[in-house]
Amino acid sequence: MPFYEREEQILNILSEYDSIPLTKLSEQLFVSLPTLRRDLIKLEKKGLILKKYGSVSLIKNPADAQIAFSFRAEEQNASKYIMAKQAVQRIKEGNTIMLDAATSTYFIVPYLTELKNIIVITSGAKTALLLAQYGIPNICTGGRMINRSFSYTGPDALETVNHYNADIAFVSCRGVSKEGLVTDNSIEENEVRRAMLKRAKQRILLCDGQKLGKTCLHNLGSLSDFDDVICDIALPKELSEQLKKNRY
Repeated sequence: MPFYEREEQILNILSEYDSIPLTKLSEQLFVSLPTLRRDLIKLEKKGLILKKYGSVSLIKNPADAQIAFSFRAEEQNASKYIMAKQAVQRIKEGNTIMLDAATSTYFIVPYLTELKNIIVITSGAKTALLLAQYGIPNICTGGRMINRSFSYTGPDALETVNHYNADIAFVSCRGVSKEGLVTDNSIEENEVRRAMLKRAKQRILLCDGQKLGKTCLHNLGSLSDFDDVICDIALPKELSEQLKKNRY
């Protein structure tokens, strides 16, 4: 098993303990102590753990630090961290939130821990599990699973979404064309996203800069269907102007 997979296991285990002996941790991971020590050196350099007297503990800080043991800190995910921080600022305590199954919305979850009395409705299996790990009340749509994206779709997912009303919905996509078309390659996932948008008072699109100017197979809608767009970079002038027109 490569280190990046063991890293996620180590951090998830540590999140369940105040401190754990190295021998016990090695047993749970089914790795030798020398291998474990090498892994812990790497995690210590990242500032994620603290080693002391034959035991190890997780360094627990506010939301930014909590992300470390829920996601592998890969450079290409930097844009998702940026968007997640912006997204949580739109959420108020007591809100009901809808999240699709995209990785962009998945990254919002750790930032929700500071908010009280929220509930999240999601079509993402991995998102629902992460919400549960953080103790955040959630409803998972269920339905037919798309294995490659861990996304629930189909009539059962749509029926669940249509049973609820949300204060805010966050969805993502694969591309936004120069003309403002919001597109994705999954027709089934777009159907669920569209249902979420209809049931929410406020509709937010998450789209990193690499997706701008791209057009995919299926149209989710247009920028006029959204109240705002969260991106890790400034929107091109033609798109920002379209968005401004939609607000008035």
